[in-house]
Amino acid sequence: MSELTAQPTSRVVRPVPEPVSHWTINDVLFRWNLAQNGAMLPLFTLVQALVAGAVIVGFGFLIPSIDVPTAQFLSAGAPTVMIMVIGLVLCPQGVAHARTSGQFTYLRSLPVPRLLLFISDLVVWALIAAPAIPVTVLVAHLRYGFDYSFAWLPLIGGWLLVTVMATSVGYALAVLLSPQLAQLISQVLVFFVMLFSPVTFPASQLPGWFQALHDVLPFRPAGDLIRAGLLSDTYPVDMQDVLVLSAWTAFGVIFSIRALVSRD
Repeated sequence: MSELTAQPTSRVVRPVPEPVSHWTINDVLFRWNLAQNGAMLPLFTLVQALVAGAVIVGFGFLIPSIDVPTAQFLSAGAPTVMIMVIGLVLCPQGVAHARTSGQFTYLRSLPVPRLLLFISDLVVWALIAAPAIPVTVLVAHLRYGFDYSFAWLPLIGGWLLVTVMATSVGYALAVLLSPQLAQLISQVLVFFVMLFSPVTFPASQLPGWFQALHDVLPFRPAGDLIRAGLLSDTYPVDMQDVLVLSAWTAFGVIFSIRALVSRD
């Protein structure tokens, strides 16, 4: 009888792929989001110029014989209006569209940290809001011809804080609510900011109870903080404004990340 010899089976050992760093993931997600919205950046800049013209020039027509301090207050509040429009209107509408089209669900199905999804969106919307201040400064200079007194640290820090606050709160609305409800609330917010918030007009023109309400809402502190960076000779930085904006930023970031992590 012939002995049966077992043939050794060869096993192919495949190398384990190296883990991808968070920096690489964030870079890919950023380029993905930028590719989705990059073509719209010129249009967003044009919209900001139109909004700046509507606020600085259009609101100026409502004030007879507008003087320089009033023109400065109005013009220095216009960047806040534009940042709020981008963060509280365009951002929720963009996220709502991504949810209804399935893009948002696809990105959440990828094996990437949900925090990086939020950060990449935040960076892209911050870039979209970047022209807000230079556009309004240019429009105000062409319309009224006054000079600004820049304080660069409050200006850059205020722009960054206000942009992150508005975008994170708008993002939280878009992921916590249904797409239709988020779009409806964002439309209401833009009218509230432009007409009922002391951003382009002094808070003293409002009733006392409304002034107290705006002490805890983010709109008046956002306008005052950016105004302090544009007109530092006249308006100082108030740390209470920084604390209020920081609290709203924490609210937006925490609830956005919580919704991204927990919602299926």
